[in-house]
Amino acid sequence: MATSPRELTQNPLKKIWMPWKNGLFVHILQRRVCMTNCPTLIVTVGLPARGKTYISKKLTRYLNWIGVPTKEFNVGQYRRECVKIYKSFEFFHPDNEEGLKIRRQCALTALKDVNQYLTVEGGQVAVFDATNTTRERRWTITRFAEQNSFKQVKLGSPDYIDCNTEEVIEDFMKRIKCYENSYQPLDDVLDKDLSYIKIMDVGRRYLVNRVLDHIQSRIVYYLMNIHITPRSIYLCRHGESDLNVKGCIGGDSGLSGRGKEFAKCLGKFIEEQNIKNLKVWTSQMKRTIQTAEAVALPYEQWKALNEIDAGVCEEMMYEEIQVHFPVEFSLRDQDKYRYRYPKGESYEDLVQRLEPVIMELERQENVLVICHQAVMRCLLAYFLDKSAEELPYLKCPLHTVLKLTPVAYGCKVESVWLNVEAVNTHRDRPENVDISRMPEEALFTVPAHQ
Repeated sequence: MATSPRELTQNPLKKIWMPWKNGLFVHILQRRVCMTNCPTLIVTVGLPARGKTYISKKLTRYLNWIGVPTKEFNVGQYRRECVKIYKSFEFFHPDNEEGLKIRRQCALTALKDVNQYLTVEGGQVAVFDATNTTRERRWTITRFAEQNSFKQVKLGSPDYIDCNTEEVIEDFMKRIKCYENSYQPLDDVLDKDLSYIKIMDVGRRYLVNRVLDHIQSRIVYYLMNIHITPRSIYLCRHGESDLNVKGCIGGDSGLSGRGKEFAKCLGKFIEEQNIKNLKVWTSQMKRTIQTAEAVALPYEQWKALNEIDAGVCEEMMYEEIQVHFPVEFSLRDQDKYRYRYPKGESYEDLVQRLEPVIMELERQENVLVICHQAVMRCLLAYFLDKSAEELPYLKCPLHTVLKLTPVAYGCKVESVWLNVEAVNTHRDRPENVDISRMPEEALFTVPAHQ
């Protein structure tokens, strides 16, 4: 099923949306009546194995993480749900009228769902993985295969369950040939008034035309920073600190004895991993710097990686907060993501502070980030696509390294405890979050400490 730039403007959303399109990956359709703070439809287009689904999923994850309600609509998934069993590339042959009819119907169904999401359900951005055609031949299947992404993505595709590598490649190459018949190039004259970003040669070159507003600018900047080079990101907290032992939050204390022992074990662990060109990042707080000193590598300090600012509650135990600020303690339990400490920060604030860190992590290859509990939760939520409600309760124990390895459409996680005991600093949300609750109910989930 081919979709040209002009066909996109003739879909059921025509009277609602104006086009924003691209040569290889991204079209964005937006309300004509307003250029800011209004629903946006992002359409990824391109031949199979050009990275549309990869782009769609990453972009959806990023926008949700920064607080822009976004949902992905993958036409290929609609087709799989309709057909149930994939047989061969012949389903995509331009002369297969039944296949063409099914694919068109699936696209229309997806568009209707997009319309429902943006106009009724209150969504702000819909990412529409069109699985149609591209207008640029330069990103070849050979180049993509060199990056190991073609095999990685397609061998794991629902279309090719229980198929061997040779069968997958042979069928998929023929499937690409079916789509190539409907290629349509961008026209520099006819399309000059439309907005688009065109990504060529796996991000080696970009063409951006008519970016119209803030959200489009952020989308373009994000797409220009991501890459598919194999790499791993290592996340860990600092070693146990003196304030951790006392059960206090925040502060800028140094490492405890066990914390120093963990730092040595971390240095040994990293050395054994033999990671190529590893970069080490820390916050500007003593406990992360002292931890990094034991890793025999240069490290870079980021103010953005500092722990969440607890404001008037800095260096207080939960028991003290309950005594002095019982209402604040309850309000935080009711909405931990959005609650802001008096004169301090919320998790929502922290996510905004960490956006430059995420952008730089997307640009880099292998990185070790030595940070703090709240910070690590925010970073982990981005890579694992966790919601704002889940984020503040993600478990990030002391003296444990998480190895994150981006894969086709997600992220593989390996957890490594370095065999050094530490206090537990994780507090689950209590069942009773009412302001009138008894103190023992408020403190029921507070971890034990000295």
